[in-house]
Amino acid sequence: MTFAEAPLPSILEKSRTRVVFGCGALERLGGLVADEGGTRVLVVTDPGIVAAGHVARAMDALRAAGVSGVVFDGTAENPTTAHVSRGVAAARACDADFIVGLGGGSSMDCAKGVNFLLTGGGEMKDYWGVGKATKPMLPMIAVPTTAGTGSEAQSFALITDPVTHQKMACGDPKAAARWAILDPELTRTQPGAVAAATGIDAVAHAVETAGTTKRGEASLAFTREAWRLLDRSFERAMAHPEDLDARTDMLLGAHLAGAAIECSMLGAAHACSNPLTAQFGITHGLAVGALLPHVVRFNAEGANPYAAISADAGVLADRVEVMLRAAGLSLTLRELGVAASAIPNLSDQAATQWTAKFNPRPVQAADLAQIYHAAFG
Repeated sequence: MTFAEAPLPSILEKSRTRVVFGCGALERLGGLVADEGGTRVLVVTDPGIVAAGHVARAMDALRAAGVSGVVFDGTAENPTTAHVSRGVAAARACDADFIVGLGGGSSMDCAKGVNFLLTGGGEMKDYWGVGKATKPMLPMIAVPTTAGTGSEAQSFALITDPVTHQKMACGDPKAAARWAILDPELTRTQPGAVAAATGIDAVAHAVETAGTTKRGEASLAFTREAWRLLDRSFERAMAHPEDLDARTDMLLGAHLAGAAIECSMLGAAHACSNPLTAQFGITHGLAVGALLPHVVRFNAEGANPYAAISADAGVLADRVEVMLRAAGLSLTLRELGVAASAIPNLSDQAATQWTAKFNPRPVQAADLAQIYHAAFG
Protein backbone atom coordinates (compact mmCIF):
# COMPACT_ATOMS: atom_id res chain seq x y z
CA MET A 1 0.00 0.00 0.00
CA THR A 2 1.06 3.62 -0.43
CA PHE A 3 2.77 5.09 2.59
CA ALA A 4 0.57 7.47 4.57
CA GLU A 5 2.67 9.29 7.16
CA ALA A 6 1.00 9.74 10.53
CA PRO A 7 1.61 12.51 13.07
CA LEU A 8 4.06 11.76 15.85
CA PRO A 9 4.08 13.06 19.44
CA SER A 10 6.44 16.01 19.78
CA ILE A 11 8.21 14.23 22.65
CA LEU A 12 9.89 11.96 20.09
CA GLU A 13 12.13 14.90 19.26
CA LYS A 14 13.97 13.91 22.47
CA SER A 15 14.75 10.43 21.18
CA ARG A 16 18.09 9.57 19.53
CA THR A 17 16.24 7.22 17.15
CA ARG A 18 14.31 8.97 14.43
CA VAL A 19 10.91 7.56 13.50
CA VAL A 20 8.92 7.01 10.32
CA PHE A 21 5.37 6.19 11.33
CA GLY A 22 2.30 5.20 9.34
CA CYS A 23 0.65 2.49 7.29
CA GLY A 24 2.95 1.42 4.46
CA ALA A 25 6.02 2.94 6.14
CA LEU A 26 8.07 -0.15 5.26
CA GLU A 27 8.20 1.25 1.71
CA ARG A 28 10.62 3.87 3.03
CA LEU A 29 13.24 1.30 4.07
CA GLY A 30 15.38 1.38 0.93
CA GLY A 31 15.42 5.15 0.70
CA LEU A 32 16.42 5.51 4.34
CA VAL A 33 19.27 3.02 3.96
CA ALA A 34 20.51 4.81 0.84
CA ASP A 35 20.29 8.19 2.56
CA GLU A 36 22.43 6.84 5.40
CA GLY A 37 25.05 5.59 2.91
CA GLY A 38 24.25 1.90 3.12
CA THR A 39 24.94 -0.32 0.10
CA ARG A 40 25.08 -3.90 1.47
CA VAL A 41 22.44 -4.69 4.06
CA LEU A 42 22.12 -7.64 6.40
CA VAL A 43 18.45 -8.13 7.27
CA VAL A 44 18.20 -9.96 10.61
CA THR A 45 14.86 -11.70 11.10
CA ASP A 46 13.24 -15.07 11.83
CA PRO A 47 11.39 -17.71 9.77
CA GLY A 48 7.96 -16.54 10.92
CA ILE A 49 8.55 -13.05 9.58
CA VAL A 50 9.72 -14.53 6.30
CA ALA A 51 6.54 -16.64 6.10
CA ALA A 52 4.40 -13.58 6.81
CA GLY A 53 5.79 -11.89 3.69
CA HIS A 54 7.39 -8.95 5.49
CA VAL A 55 10.94 -9.86 4.47
CA ALA A 56 9.97 -10.00 0.80
CA ARG A 57 8.47 -6.52 1.08
CA ALA A 58 11.59 -5.25 2.81
CA MET A 59 13.82 -6.70 0.10
CA ASP A 60 11.63 -5.13 -2.59
CA ALA A 61 12.03 -1.76 -0.87
CA LEU A 62 15.80 -2.17 -0.77
CA ARG A 63 16.03 -3.19 -4.43
CA ALA A 64 13.86 -0.25 -5.48
CA ALA A 65 16.45 2.06 -3.93
CA GLY A 66 19.37 0.25 -5.59
CA VAL A 67 20.54 -1.33 -2.34
CA SER A 68 21.59 -4.97 -2.10
CA GLY A 69 20.39 -7.07 0.81
CA VAL A 70 21.08 -10.48 2.33
CA VAL A 71 18.65 -12.17 4.72
CA PHE A 72 19.72 -13.88 7.92
CA ASP A 73 16.60 -15.58 9.29
CA GLY A 74 18.37 -17.67 11.91
CA THR A 75 17.24 -15.89 15.04
CA ALA A 76 14.63 -17.13 17.50
CA GLU A 77 12.81 -16.15 20.68
CA ASN A 78 15.28 -15.13 23.41
CA PRO A 79 18.28 -15.07 21.05
CA THR A 80 21.44 -16.68 22.33
CA THR A 81 25.10 -16.10 21.67
CA ALA A 82 24.89 -18.92 19.10
CA HIS A 83 22.25 -17.04 17.07
CA VAL A 84 24.39 -13.91 17.19
CA SER A 85 27.51 -15.80 16.06
CA ARG A 86 25.69 -17.19 13.03
CA GLY A 87 24.44 -13.71 12.21
CA VAL A 88 27.96 -12.33 12.39
CA ALA A 89 29.13 -14.99 9.93
CA ALA A 90 26.34 -14.01 7.54
CA ALA A 91 27.27 -10.32 7.85
CA ARG A 92 30.92 -11.02 7.13
CA ALA A 93 30.05 -13.20 4.15
CA CYS A 94 28.21 -10.33 2.45
CA ASP A 95 30.57 -7.61 3.74
CA ALA A 96 27.60 -5.81 5.27
CA ASP A 97 27.86 -2.08 5.84
CA PHE A 98 24.33 -1.68 7.23
CA ILE A 99 22.02 -3.73 9.46
CA VAL A 100 18.23 -3.98 9.51
CA GLY A 101 16.45 -5.70 12.40
CA LEU A 102 13.02 -6.83 11.17
CA GLY A 103 10.63 -8.65 13.50
CA GLY A 104 9.89 -8.80 17.20
CA GLY A 105 12.23 -7.84 20.00
CA SER A 106 14.27 -11.00 19.48
CA SER A 107 15.16 -10.11 15.89
CA MET A 108 16.09 -6.56 16.84
CA ASP A 109 18.14 -7.72 19.83
CA CYS A 110 19.96 -10.25 17.67
CA ALA A 111 20.66 -7.53 15.09
CA LYS A 112 22.23 -5.35 17.77
CA GLY A 113 24.23 -8.31 19.05
CA VAL A 114 25.54 -8.94 15.54
CA ASN A 115 26.52 -5.29 15.31
CA PHE A 116 28.46 -5.42 18.58
CA LEU A 117 30.57 -8.41 17.54
CA LEU A 118 30.91 -7.52 13.87
CA THR A 119 32.37 -4.12 14.65
CA GLY A 120 34.12 -4.74 17.96
CA GLY A 121 35.04 -8.41 17.95
CA GLY A 122 35.23 -10.56 21.04
CA GLU A 123 32.23 -12.25 22.69
CA MET A 124 28.84 -10.99 23.83
CA LYS A 125 29.89 -11.20 27.48
CA ASP A 126 32.51 -8.55 26.71
CA TYR A 127 29.66 -6.08 26.14
CA TRP A 128 27.54 -7.09 29.14
CA GLY A 129 26.76 -3.84 30.92
CA VAL A 130 26.80 -0.30 29.58
CA GLY A 131 29.19 1.52 27.28
CA LYS A 132 31.50 -1.39 26.46
CA ALA A 133 31.64 -0.77 22.67
CA THR A 134 34.98 0.88 21.89
CA LYS A 135 34.62 1.13 18.10
CA PRO A 136 32.02 2.75 15.81
CA MET A 137 29.12 0.46 14.97
CA LEU A 138 27.26 0.04 11.68
CA PRO A 139 24.16 2.15 11.13
CA MET A 140 20.96 0.22 11.80
CA ILE A 141 17.26 0.51 11.09
CA ALA A 142 14.81 -1.34 13.34
CA VAL A 143 11.41 -2.45 12.04
CA PRO A 144 9.13 -3.97 14.69
CA THR A 145 6.39 -6.37 13.60
CA THR A 146 4.93 -6.70 17.09
CA ALA A 147 3.58 -4.04 19.45
CA GLY A 148 5.49 -4.90 22.56
CA THR A 149 9.17 -4.80 23.40
CA GLY A 150 10.03 -1.32 22.17
CA SER A 151 13.50 -2.67 21.33
CA GLU A 152 13.62 -0.39 18.30
CA ALA A 153 13.82 2.58 20.68
CA GLN A 154 16.55 1.13 22.90
CA SER A 155 20.33 0.85 22.79
CA PHE A 156 20.32 -2.48 24.63
CA ALA A 157 20.53 -6.01 23.26
CA LEU A 158 19.29 -8.83 25.49
CA ILE A 159 21.29 -11.92 24.57
CA THR A 160 21.11 -15.22 26.45
CA ASP A 161 24.06 -17.38 27.41
CA PRO A 162 22.89 -20.88 26.36
CA VAL A 163 24.97 -22.54 29.09
CA THR A 164 24.02 -20.45 32.13
CA HIS A 165 20.68 -19.21 30.69
CA GLN A 166 21.66 -15.77 31.95
CA LYS A 167 20.21 -12.88 29.96
CA MET A 168 23.00 -10.43 29.27
CA ALA A 169 21.89 -6.82 28.85
CA CYS A 170 24.47 -5.26 26.53
CA GLY A 171 23.92 -1.54 26.09
CA ASP A 172 25.74 1.26 24.35
CA PRO A 173 24.49 4.47 22.69
CA LYS A 174 26.30 3.38 19.52
CA ALA A 175 23.98 0.35 19.30
CA ALA A 176 20.82 2.46 19.01
CA ALA A 177 19.01 2.34 15.68
CA ARG A 178 19.36 5.41 13.47
CA TRP A 179 15.74 4.97 12.39
CA ALA A 180 12.71 3.03 13.55
CA ILE A 181 10.04 2.24 10.99
CA LEU A 182 6.67 1.90 12.71
CA ASP A 183 4.21 0.40 10.24
CA PRO A 184 0.97 -0.75 11.93
CA GLU A 185 0.20 -2.92 8.91
CA LEU A 186 3.07 -5.22 9.89
CA THR A 187 1.42 -6.06 13.21
CA ARG A 188 -1.67 -7.53 11.52
CA THR A 189 0.08 -10.86 11.09
CA GLN A 190 0.78 -11.29 14.80
CA PRO A 191 -0.82 -14.48 16.13
CA GLY A 192 -3.21 -13.72 18.98
CA ALA A 193 -0.91 -15.28 21.58
CA VAL A 194 2.00 -13.12 20.39
CA ALA A 195 -0.12 -9.96 20.41
CA ALA A 196 -1.19 -10.72 23.98
CA ALA A 197 2.30 -11.49 25.30
CA THR A 198 3.97 -8.53 23.61
CA GLY A 199 1.10 -6.20 24.43
CA ILE A 200 1.29 -6.90 28.15
CA ASP A 201 5.06 -6.48 27.95
CA ALA A 202 4.51 -2.96 26.60
CA VAL A 203 2.11 -2.30 29.47
CA ALA A 204 4.74 -3.53 31.93
CA HIS A 205 7.28 -1.14 30.42
CA ALA A 206 4.93 1.81 30.81
CA VAL A 207 4.10 0.88 34.39
CA GLU A 208 7.64 0.13 35.55
CA THR A 209 9.19 3.19 33.92
CA ALA A 210 6.63 5.30 35.79
CA GLY A 211 8.06 4.17 39.12
CA THR A 212 11.78 3.45 38.89
CA THR A 213 14.35 5.33 40.91
CA LYS A 214 15.90 6.65 37.68
CA ARG A 215 12.69 8.17 36.35
CA GLY A 216 12.79 11.84 35.47
CA GLU A 217 10.90 14.37 33.42
CA ALA A 218 12.32 13.06 30.13
CA SER A 219 11.34 9.45 30.79
CA LEU A 220 7.99 10.37 32.33
CA ALA A 221 7.04 12.31 29.20
CA PHE A 222 7.43 9.10 27.21
CA THR A 223 5.76 7.02 29.93
CA ARG A 224 2.64 9.16 30.24
CA GLU A 225 1.95 9.14 26.51
CA ALA A 226 2.72 5.44 26.24
CA TRP A 227 0.29 4.61 29.05
CA ARG A 228 -2.42 6.84 27.55
CA LEU A 229 -2.25 5.00 24.23
CA LEU A 230 -1.97 1.50 25.70
CA ASP A 231 -4.67 2.05 28.32
CA ARG A 232 -7.22 3.25 25.81
CA SER A 233 -6.64 0.60 23.16
CA PHE A 234 -5.42 -2.60 24.83
CA GLU A 235 -8.78 -4.38 25.04
CA ARG A 236 -9.80 -3.35 21.51
CA ALA A 237 -6.52 -4.60 20.09
CA MET A 238 -6.95 -7.95 21.84
CA ALA A 239 -10.62 -8.45 20.94
CA HIS A 240 -10.56 -6.95 17.46
CA PRO A 241 -7.21 -7.59 15.77
CA GLU A 242 -8.55 -6.04 12.57
CA ASP A 243 -8.97 -2.67 14.35
CA LEU A 244 -6.11 -0.75 12.76
CA ASP A 245 -6.59 2.30 15.02
CA ALA A 246 -6.12 0.12 18.10
CA ARG A 247 -3.08 -1.58 16.56
CA THR A 248 -1.64 1.84 15.73
CA ASP A 249 -2.03 2.97 19.34
CA MET A 250 -0.41 -0.23 20.60
CA LEU A 251 2.57 0.06 18.25
CA LEU A 252 3.25 3.70 19.08
CA GLY A 253 2.60 3.12 22.78
CA ALA A 254 5.06 0.23 22.82
CA HIS A 255 7.68 2.39 21.09
CA LEU A 256 7.25 5.25 23.56
CA ALA A 257 7.45 2.87 26.51
CA GLY A 258 10.66 1.48 25.00
CA ALA A 259 12.03 5.01 24.72
CA ALA A 260 11.18 5.58 28.39
CA ILE A 261 13.32 2.57 29.36
CA GLU A 262 16.39 4.32 27.93
CA CYS A 263 16.02 7.05 30.53
CA SER A 264 14.48 5.23 33.49
CA MET A 265 15.29 1.50 33.29
CA LEU A 266 12.89 -1.09 34.77
CA GLY A 267 12.09 -2.69 38.12
CA ALA A 268 11.26 -5.82 40.08
CA ALA A 269 8.70 -7.24 37.64
CA HIS A 270 11.40 -7.60 35.02
CA ALA A 271 13.98 -8.76 37.56
CA CYS A 272 11.61 -11.54 38.63
CA SER A 273 10.51 -12.47 35.12
CA ASN A 274 13.95 -13.28 33.70
CA PRO A 275 14.61 -16.29 35.97
CA LEU A 276 11.15 -17.64 35.11
CA THR A 277 12.04 -17.56 31.42
CA ALA A 278 15.46 -19.11 32.06
CA GLN A 279 14.30 -21.90 34.37
CA PHE A 280 10.79 -22.68 33.14
CA GLY A 281 10.85 -21.46 29.53
CA ILE A 282 7.93 -19.11 30.18
CA THR A 283 7.49 -16.45 27.51
CA HIS A 284 8.68 -13.12 28.88
CA GLY A 285 5.38 -11.31 28.43
CA LEU A 286 3.44 -14.00 30.29
CA ALA A 287 5.94 -13.99 33.16
CA VAL A 288 6.13 -10.23 33.58
CA GLY A 289 2.36 -9.89 33.24
CA ALA A 290 1.61 -12.35 36.04
CA LEU A 291 4.09 -10.59 38.32
CA LEU A 292 3.26 -6.97 37.54
CA PRO A 293 0.13 -6.41 39.69
CA HIS A 294 1.91 -7.86 42.72
CA VAL A 295 5.01 -5.76 42.14
CA VAL A 296 2.84 -2.64 41.92
CA ARG A 297 1.11 -3.48 45.20
CA PHE A 298 4.44 -4.31 46.87
CA ASN A 299 6.01 -1.04 45.78
CA ALA A 300 2.97 1.02 46.79
CA GLU A 301 3.11 0.13 50.48
CA GLY A 302 3.43 3.54 52.11
CA ALA A 303 3.70 5.57 48.89
CA ASN A 304 2.60 5.65 45.24
CA PRO A 305 5.60 5.69 42.92
CA TYR A 306 3.26 5.37 39.92
CA ALA A 307 1.56 8.75 40.39
CA ALA A 308 2.60 9.82 36.88
CA ILE A 309 0.06 7.41 35.38
CA SER A 310 -2.36 6.63 38.23
CA ALA A 311 -3.45 8.50 41.34
CA ASP A 312 -4.05 5.18 43.10
CA ALA A 313 -1.56 2.31 42.78
CA GLY A 314 -4.18 -0.20 43.91
CA VAL A 315 -6.42 0.87 41.05
CA LEU A 316 -3.45 0.56 38.70
CA ALA A 317 -2.76 -3.02 39.84
CA ASP A 318 -6.42 -3.89 39.34
CA ARG A 319 -6.31 -2.34 35.88
CA VAL A 320 -3.37 -4.54 34.90
CA GLU A 321 -5.31 -7.61 36.02
CA VAL A 322 -8.24 -6.54 33.84
CA MET A 323 -5.83 -6.30 30.90
CA LEU A 324 -4.44 -9.76 31.64
CA ARG A 325 -7.95 -11.22 31.59
CA ALA A 326 -8.79 -9.37 28.37
CA ALA A 327 -5.70 -10.88 26.76
CA GLY A 328 -6.52 -14.36 28.03
CA LEU A 329 -3.26 -14.51 30.01
CA SER A 330 -2.59 -16.31 33.26
CA LEU A 331 -2.84 -14.30 36.46
CA THR A 332 -0.85 -16.73 38.58
CA LEU A 333 2.52 -18.44 38.39
CA ARG A 334 0.83 -21.69 39.35
CA GLU A 335 -1.13 -21.57 36.07
CA LEU A 336 2.16 -21.06 34.22
CA GLY A 337 3.56 -24.27 35.64
CA VAL A 338 5.91 -22.80 38.22
CA ALA A 339 6.68 -25.02 41.20
CA ALA A 340 6.44 -23.36 44.61
CA SER A 341 9.59 -25.20 45.64
CA ALA A 342 11.51 -23.18 43.03
CA ILE A 343 10.77 -19.82 44.64
CA PRO A 344 13.91 -19.63 46.85
CA ASN A 345 16.17 -20.22 43.88
CA LEU A 346 14.15 -17.88 41.66
CA SER A 347 14.40 -15.16 44.31
CA ASP A 348 18.17 -15.51 44.57
CA GLN A 349 18.47 -15.23 40.79
CA ALA A 350 16.09 -12.26 40.61
CA ALA A 351 18.13 -10.40 43.21
CA THR A 352 21.14 -10.50 40.88
CA GLN A 353 19.23 -8.96 37.96
CA TRP A 354 20.34 -5.49 36.95
CA THR A 355 16.80 -4.09 36.87
CA ALA A 356 16.23 -4.98 40.54
CA LYS A 357 18.46 -2.08 41.62
CA PHE A 358 16.11 0.48 39.99
CA ASN A 359 12.96 -0.75 41.73
CA PRO A 360 11.30 2.13 43.66
CA ARG A 361 11.32 0.06 46.85
CA PRO A 362 14.69 -1.54 47.66
CA VAL A 363 14.55 -5.31 47.24
CA GLN A 364 16.59 -8.24 48.44
CA ALA A 365 16.00 -11.92 47.75
CA ALA A 366 13.52 -12.17 50.67
CA ASP A 367 11.44 -9.30 49.25
CA LEU A 368 11.40 -10.88 45.82
CA ALA A 369 10.33 -14.18 47.36
CA GLN A 370 7.37 -12.30 48.85
CA ILE A 371 6.42 -11.11 45.36
CA TYR A 372 6.76 -14.60 43.88
CA HIS A 373 4.57 -16.07 46.63
CA ALA A 374 1.93 -13.38 46.07
CA ALA A 375 1.93 -14.13 42.35
CA PHE A 376 1.90 -17.89 42.84
CA GLY A 377 -1.85 -17.99 43.49
